[in-house]
Amino acid sequence: MSVPDELRSRLEGLDVPRHVAVIMDGNGRWAEERGVPHLQGHAEGSRATRRLVRAARDIGVEYVSVYAFSTENWSRSSNEVSGLMRLFAEVIDRETRTLEKQGVRIQHVGSLEGIPERLREKTLKALEITRHNDRLILNVAFNYGGRAEIVQAIRQIVADGVAPAEITEEVIDRYLYTAGQPAPDLIIRTAGEMRLSNFLIWQAAYAEYYSTSTYWPAFDREEFYKALLAYSQRDRRYGLVKEP
Repeated sequence: MSVPDELRSRLEGLDVPRHVAVIMDGNGRWAEERGVPHLQGHAEGSRATRRLVRAARDIGVEYVSVYAFSTENWSRSSNEVSGLMRLFAEVIDRETRTLEKQGVRIQHVGSLEGIPERLREKTLKALEITRHNDRLILNVAFNYGGRAEIVQAIRQIVADGVAPAEITEEVIDRYLYTAGQPAPDLIIRTAGEMRLSNFLIWQAAYAEYYSTSTYWPAFDREEFYKALLAYSQRDRRYGLVKEP
């Protein structure tokens, strides 16, 4: 692990989560406080995502899920949505080859229906370029909603003719976008908010939650390690009572 020397001692014996999910909040507020357009805040947020992926890879996290664009985000102003679509396309162009060299596999979580054709093509190309990597899986939740995910899973289960008596939690897991992956151990939300906002609501049933007041564009490796240190101090009982 290429962990900076000054942090190595703090991370000794750390219980590293396999799967970290992040609700990246505060791009707009970061921009407003600096008197710059919201899109600049989103651009700075994309750099924070790059820092997160590198830090997670260095410390041994296996899966990272980031909430990039929800199904509800389409209701934002047309200028902001079109600007975000352009930004996502630029980020894919800029980051895909670097992630491929770093051993990161990109996976799309959500629906590709309704997004611009050019962006859909770039997304599919990025998935193909990185599909053989296994050092870290980067789930990008784009055009994603947790309830919509569950609805589409149930519809597919019915379409496949699965008998009601055969439907279990494990069966539903296999029909989700994250099929075959472990559930998130830790969910981080920035900008001080305390809600899941329809993100991985099935998968997050027993995840540990960490909220920080730091806006996403300012979230760095040090902030990530703070979240990991807090997580390592949690007592995860999954509804059980620890024996004396």
